[in-house]
Amino acid sequence: MRFFLFAWLTLLQVVLAVPPPDGRKYPRPWFPIWRTVTVTAQGQPAAATSACVAVTGDSSSSTASKRSHSIPFGSPGWTTERPSVIISTRSDSGAEAEQTIQAVSEESPDGDTTLFSDETSPASGQQPASSTGSGEVAPEVTPTPEIVTKPASPTSSTQPTSTTDLGDTTTVSVITSVNPSGTLQILPTDVPIESTNTGTIPTDAPSSGYPTSQPLITSPIPSPTELISATASVPTDQPSAPSETVSMIVPNIFAAPISTDPPPSQIPQRKDHPAPRIGIKSAGPIGTNKFYNNFFLGNQTSPSYLFPYSVTWARGGGASGTWGMAISHVDASQRVYGQNDPGSGAARYYINPIGIHSVCLSAKELGPGTVLTSDNLTDFSSLVSLRAREGGQAVIQFPLVQGAGFVTAVYNGGQPVVQTGIFFKTVTRASKEAKEGVVKYRLHLEDGTTWLVYAYHTKGEALNLQVVNNGRAESTGPFYGIVQVAKTSDGESEKVYDQACGTYAVGVDLSGGVNGKTGTYRFGFRKQGMYQSPVAQFALPHHLSSFDDGTRGKVTGVKLQTPTKGVAYLVLADSWTMVETELPTGIGFLPWSPEAGEVKGLSEGVRSFVKGVALQEVSQDMLQQSDQNSMYFSGKALAKFASIILVIRDMLGDEALALTALNQLKQAFARFAENRQQFPLVYEGGWGGVVSSASYVTGNSGADFGNSYYNDHHFHYGYFILTAAIIGHLDPSWIPANKAYVNMLVRDVANPSAADQYFPVWRNFDWYHGHSWAHGLFDTLDGKDQESSSEDTMASYALKMWGTVSGDQNLAARGNLMLAVQARSLNSYYLYTESNTVQPKNFIGNKVAGILFENKVDHTTYFGTNIEYVQGIHMLPLLPHTPMVRRKEFVREEWDAYFSGGRAEQVTGGWKGILMGNYGTIDPRGGYDFFSGGGRGGEFKGEWLDGGASLTWYLAYCAALGGL
Repeated sequence: MRFFLFAWLTLLQVVLAVPPPDGRKYPRPWFPIWRTVTVTAQGQPAAATSACVAVTGDSSSSTASKRSHSIPFGSPGWTTERPSVIISTRSDSGAEAEQTIQAVSEESPDGDTTLFSDETSPASGQQPASSTGSGEVAPEVTPTPEIVTKPASPTSSTQPTSTTDLGDTTTVSVITSVNPSGTLQILPTDVPIESTNTGTIPTDAPSSGYPTSQPLITSPIPSPTELISATASVPTDQPSAPSETVSMIVPNIFAAPISTDPPPSQIPQRKDHPAPRIGIKSAGPIGTNKFYNNFFLGNQTSPSYLFPYSVTWARGGGASGTWGMAISHVDASQRVYGQNDPGSGAARYYINPIGIHSVCLSAKELGPGTVLTSDNLTDFSSLVSLRAREGGQAVIQFPLVQGAGFVTAVYNGGQPVVQTGIFFKTVTRASKEAKEGVVKYRLHLEDGTTWLVYAYHTKGEALNLQVVNNGRAESTGPFYGIVQVAKTSDGESEKVYDQACGTYAVGVDLSGGVNGKTGTYRFGFRKQGMYQSPVAQFALPHHLSSFDDGTRGKVTGVKLQTPTKGVAYLVLADSWTMVETELPTGIGFLPWSPEAGEVKGLSEGVRSFVKGVALQEVSQDMLQQSDQNSMYFSGKALAKFASIILVIRDMLGDEALALTALNQLKQAFARFAENRQQFPLVYEGGWGGVVSSASYVTGNSGADFGNSYYNDHHFHYGYFILTAAIIGHLDPSWIPANKAYVNMLVRDVANPSAADQYFPVWRNFDWYHGHSWAHGLFDTLDGKDQESSSEDTMASYALKMWGTVSGDQNLAARGNLMLAVQARSLNSYYLYTESNTVQPKNFIGNKVAGILFENKVDHTTYFGTNIEYVQGIHMLPLLPHTPMVRRKEFVREEWDAYFSGGRAEQVTGGWKGILMGNYGTIDPRGGYDFFSGGGRGGEFKGEWLDGGASLTWYLAYCAALGGL
């Protein structure tokens, strides 16, 4: 043994005695070696930088500088391919190697242990020369302070060479040397690592399953060949529909199911669906419009957006090559903006890069045979498991909850692996446990970010990470417990994470109640881990502005940028309570404004004029116009006629004409209630819902806007529910025979209870985001999306009104609360005034989102880019609740930005009526003049109406709010 020790020390002295190549002298025991680092982005040489590498007296290895250089998106040479940063080293002798990596463990003044560092240390007073080899100036490398490491003491020892399995890479030998200053791991120089901290940008909006035509009925509306006459007698004892009671008190509006019965017998059932359930372990109905859907669609590798983090199953690919879960967070500075619109000056879109693997949680057991499964799928959460093989036990489980403060992984004996696609700059193990049993690591990455890794072991040994290379660290043994990851910005936020670590949410219990015009809803977090610690969850801006005092006091100063909803703040609390104090309990079927309330009366002259128009419109063929090959267009047509009949009875006072027309509307609705339409509905058990048979029959996934794949159900069925509410209001005796059918549609889009075994809970409305998602079973890189915010609120209004007339007090209360929440959230995320502080300043000039995705906002539509399309899709249909959501300040700014000064006259087709109807919310008399032909535009033309809108309703609405 003495011989080997003597030989090793002699060899070390010989190495240290060799002078540098240029003959310069430096004080022993160390001297710098110069390396040239070539950074290549997308295959194009970007820069070459000289770096200095310090070789200490207790090491015979060197570390190359690994500063990454990325090309900004949109710059010359940028492509849509994923940018990568490949780093190689060249010594002064000209020999080139892929990487030289050094993993060092040394104690800092606070007692923490640095396991890995790639910091470079040039000699004091020396500045590396810079050269690109092409005349370009290379990026500067800031020298780090001079560090002198003490020579190893006589008590140091060298451990035998260990073999480390790099998983997807080759097996290499690692020499470990232990001395009082720490542990040194010397790695070989031929470990290739590819890194990126920029990600990729999906350049095209997904189109699969989406329409290519306008969402308007564009066929000409025929004039009636014969006016109907009021032949029906009006019953003297006609029952009245229940009316909403402003003072109602409902303790928990989410407790009871709407129904637990199977769908009505006229709806056939089948067990198959064109979209397979990939890796789903849960039984029963599955949410089809949820943040976690990408885990069981396509190849399962598109991101899922938790807000503020996103997680992706890399499946052995991407920047890290991990078989585990890649975690990403994107700052506002990393966004990519579209060109500025020449008119508004606002960016046409903004988007966040994807494919950035900041920190990855994996296990040595995972490899090419890995499979991903999903379980415990709820409206707020999912349990995603990674298994080493099909049918095997879960190696890692990820309980994913919206707004999670940590990304948490549960290990049950697997050997954890922590990876990164950006490179570790330093890996440090804290000397003190964050809590008893909780080990903490700090990961400083090459992009300048700092991530925390907490490990709480429930049995066995604590997590002990060994750095393998600057992209990978492995546990030295099996681990039982949880590993949590969070991004931090400073020491104060780290203290908050220390307080919250060890605990995590696995789901959310939603509850709420109403008392008069005040409504509350509560998120109760189901937690696991260290139960004595509060749950850490991120709140979005609309949550923060509605928190009650108790919840507001739990908000911390920790904040992170979200992809599309501003800045989120971390809250340490086991539950949140949000309060809405302006429930729309006073909004009914008739025109309403915040100033005037509900308005019913019209002057004699206006009533006479509107009655003539109503007689013409109600005499059209309701059966023919509603007989469409689309649930969406059919529903729009039915709702149009329902609004006309409503005006005839409740505002014009002609009950006989209204009853005659109502009988025709009932016949038109019966075609659908009896399921005799062109593409009948089917209940399919694959996912659990009622869908159009169009895709089954045609093989086209985009038929009827993708209804068969669960696109837009709240839009489509919302029009039917609204029509049913108006019919039930006009004739309550109609409700009992049709209640099961209408409630089936309600259950499909807004089932509140897991006790209903036929439909998932809250298919469309997302109580975390405060609005709905229209995107169904189609894989997409940018997550879920929704286009028409106004039809989103139409669906909530329909639920409110159907609940009112059918006597379902809970449903009416939920509809009221949904509208109040939407009014708050949409004015932050969809509808922008100049005072908006949530969305980027250079985007709010667009006034509306266009299409809001989880990962981007694009001021466009799926059916065209005309400005009236983009703005108008957030206007239609005009309903009593519209001024509550589209507030006067917003409508005025939008009008002035795009349609004032005669520009509205340039709009053609049915969009003109939609535009002028919304103008009537800020200038009702001007709107009435337009629709009556007495003002701008001269004589009114029928082509200016969408087939789903009526002149009768526009006239009555504007006249009522204008006091005419």
